Amino acid sequence: MRAWILIAALVALPCAAGFRTALATGTEAEKVPPVDPAPCLAAISGHDEDRIMVACGALIDNDKTAKADRLKALIARGEVFARKDQTDRAIADYDAVLQLDPTLADIFNVRGELWWKKGDRPKAVSDFAAALKLNPDHPAARANYKRLARELERLGAQMAVAGKPSFNCRSAHRPVERAICASPDLADLDRQIDALNSKLVREASAENPRAARELQRQQADFIAQRNMAFGRPGYDLQRALRERLDHLLAIER
Repeated sequence: MRAWILIAALVALPCAAGFRTALATGTEAEKVPPVDPAPCLAAISGHDEDRIMVACGALIDNDKTAKADRLKALIARGEVFARKDQTDRAIADYDAVLQLDPTLADIFNVRGELWWKKGDRPKAVSDFAAALKLNPDHPAARANYKRLARELERLGAQMAVAGKPSFNCRSAHRPVERAICASPDLADLDRQIDALNSKLVREASAENPRAARELQRQQADFIAQRNMAFGRPGYDLQRALRERLDHLLAIER
């Protein structure tokens, strides 16, 4: 009987100690005074980034800060981090904001812009969509969503033709054409040259047919020269393609 009493006492000791520790911790926590939000709010009003980092940081770190003041402090500090290109820290502050209040469409949009800046397009799309779900008329979120959708469409189209030249490699019979087909880098250059030249010809045809014909002649001359020069000592196919593309880009500009 005494053994059972001893075991029960031993089991109870850690619990009692933990309870006393909890009481002590709670008492110590109660001694921590709340931070006056006035300096943070004044820094926000004055757009003083250094004061925002200090005064609003103190508000954020204080457990007794009211929710409304914590939100203002987090948003202000997040904006400072974003302006300083500390993107990850800005996103972390906006994460905390949305945990406190997940109804802020503006914050979803701003965080989406930061994800986009980091190159994380799926998270950016998700945030823009969340902003529009909260506010279908949000102009910035709607514009961002459309721009990003077009970018994703363009990237998808580029990926579909990446490493493919402007001609069908199955019917390639010239050595230079086979070399282009064998190199994704050369194939990309060839495709870009053909696409840009076609665009310039179309644009010129509407206003100056003679200029359009001259562009076509120059492209035909380039291809003929490329076909004849390939394989000769000193001829650099990649360099020739790059120079042709740079020339067309200069015309476009």
